[in-house]
Amino acid sequence: MLLAHAVTLAEVRSYLAAMADQAATFDGCVEYEHALLYLDLIHGDDIPALDTNRATDDRDILHAIAVSAVKELADHGVDKLHVELLLDMLDVARTYDNPDPDEF
Repeated sequence: MLLAHAVTLAEVRSYLAAMADQAATFDGCVEYEHALLYLDLIHGDDIPALDTNRATDDRDILHAIAVSAVKELADHGVDKLHVELLLDMLDVARTYDNPDPDEF
């Protein structure tokens, strides 16, 4: 794994973990954790550490940055199907993380 790929992977993991920590609902938290576990499964043992110290508290910004970082993984050789599945998992997690049940 090249340095740029490792940095992108660490970024994705960090933002997914931050989103799970800041989820407004339990179901949302679980879905973000599923996405994080899937990301780890894709990369096997080549997993950089998490760094959530610089993450923002705004969930919309976290989501946008995470989506951008996941899309960037394709530039580093990650299978595009895996990238699309991760993006779908993020959308599902965001749906479950919606604290207003009227918006489903």
